[in-house]
Amino acid sequence: MKWASAVSTHPSLELALREVIERVLTQLETAPNLAIIFISSAFASEYSRVLPLLKGPLGGAHIIGCSGSGVIGRTKVNQLAEVEDAAGISLTAAYLPNVDIQGFHLSIEELPDLDSPPSEWTEIIGVAPVDQPHFLLMADPFASGMNDLLQGLDFAYPDSVKVGGLAGIESISRSCGLFCGQQLYRQGVVGVALSGNIMIDAIVAQGCRPIGPTFRVVEGDRNVVTKVAAQGNTDDDLEQTPLEALQELFQDLDETDRQLAQESLFIGLAQSGFKQSLGQGDFLIRNLVGVDPKVGAIAIADRIRPGQRIQFHLRDADTARDDLATLLAAYRLESKKRSDVAPSGALLFACNGRGTNLFDMPDCDTEQFSRELGPIPLGGFFCSGEIGPVGNTTFLHGFTSVFGICRALNDAETA
Repeated sequence: MKWASAVSTHPSLELALREVIERVLTQLETAPNLAIIFISSAFASEYSRVLPLLKGPLGGAHIIGCSGSGVIGRTKVNQLAEVEDAAGISLTAAYLPNVDIQGFHLSIEELPDLDSPPSEWTEIIGVAPVDQPHFLLMADPFASGMNDLLQGLDFAYPDSVKVGGLAGIESISRSCGLFCGQQLYRQGVVGVALSGNIMIDAIVAQGCRPIGPTFRVVEGDRNVVTKVAAQGNTDDDLEQTPLEALQELFQDLDETDRQLAQESLFIGLAQSGFKQSLGQGDFLIRNLVGVDPKVGAIAIADRIRPGQRIQFHLRDADTARDDLATLLAAYRLESKKRSDVAPSGALLFACNGRGTNLFDMPDCDTEQFSRELGPIPLGGFFCSGEIGPVGNTTFLHGFTSVFGICRALNDAETA
């Protein structure tokens, strides 16, 4: 297995594509069977020309990709770069021996309903669950059924990793580009299922840190929480409204965090009902979308259920930087412990709210990736929403960086 990545900022589509093609083919020294193209929305009027220009030089490689507000890849001097809000093309190519590649395009309106058996989902993908495929997914940002799609794929392929992102749109036409095989699509979802001697390890950096205690939801309906109790409290007298809990918590914060809580307060939803000690990676971060001061209720941008554990979180640049560094370091150590095969390549699906919109310097996520994991070929794009797992469930995220790290299987995984 071998991967290569290149990015070009040439304003000419032909010259930019020629540059990235030549560089990835030189790095690979063999014909790729998978090519992943990300193109900035500055080229929106030329999306229809991309696939014909790729087809000849890349031979029989399966092509997948989409448009983005920015692109990510390796420069001519072999440094990772995040190209934001400018013309840019990223090409990641891979030679994947003993890997089956199945591309697909799905229309959200034609998906099976959630009561359908797994067989209806596997039929539209074209890969059996026994093959244990892993998925790269790119979607139209206006596709309203993405949560149903992810839930259906988790149902049909519970042991598969799914990573990806929502395509970027051009500001005037509001259109995106989705590439699969030799077809350009404007709507739906394109994807590729990879099965055989390949593993995708997902890192989902949500960029938040917890504050205060963990609470148990005592009363709530749909996305509204009306009563909570601090974790470990069984006395009904200690139940309170979430607004009361937040006001008490606010008093214990320092001035910096108080100010941050006014602007960047989020809710973490615990994904395990059984794990006693919750830590980084155990919470799905969701927006706090409303407060009712009359009854002390809060509204969350997701469904909530009584008994579920929640915790308030804050997000800022330093927290996001520390969060990613911790996750990458933990991945490196855990991979060494498992005797994993070294990663051959990776993809980064980064929220367009990160990059220089969040950090005080460019290339922050990619520099941390290189610092922790070394010179692994990395391509990617800035998304309108990111797809990645928390626990054993795949979610659509915001303000997140999702890494899909690709490697061959280790001995235990092939046994």
